[in-house]
Amino acid sequence: MNEPISSIMTKEVITINSNQPISDVRKIFTANRIHHLPVVDDNKLTGIITTGDLWSSETAPADYGTTKVKELMTTKMATLEPHQKIGIAAEVFLENLFHALPVVKGDELLGIITSFDVLKYQFKKEYPSQELPK
Repeated sequence: MNEPISSIMTKEVITINSNQPISDVRKIFTANRIHHLPVVDDNKLTGIITTGDLWSSETAPADYGTTKVKELMTTKMATLEPHQKIGIAAEVFLENLFHALPVVKGDELLGIITSFDVLKYQFKKEYPSQELPK
């Protein structure tokens, strides 16, 4: 848990723009089997949208094509920096019931770390020869 977040974070992050329709978010979630999507505008992290945001919104699926990401995204979000330790990410996840955190330098998105990444990291330490599904 004392290794840097950069050692386990996803660096090839799928993102979306705040002006895109929610229908695009749903397609990305389904096609990529993910639940958290950083919102990037002009190369800056401006928010995050999650499956929870979709579920808790009162937006009807019929309106997903006209509703913009910026209407549902969270703009006040916790972030971490790549040099911070994996244990810090675990602590933030446990204390706040988050499941994903953007990894940034300033307002530039460098990656994303999820609670699954931390779980997989710890599992591999305990069972190094065990094969995990991709």
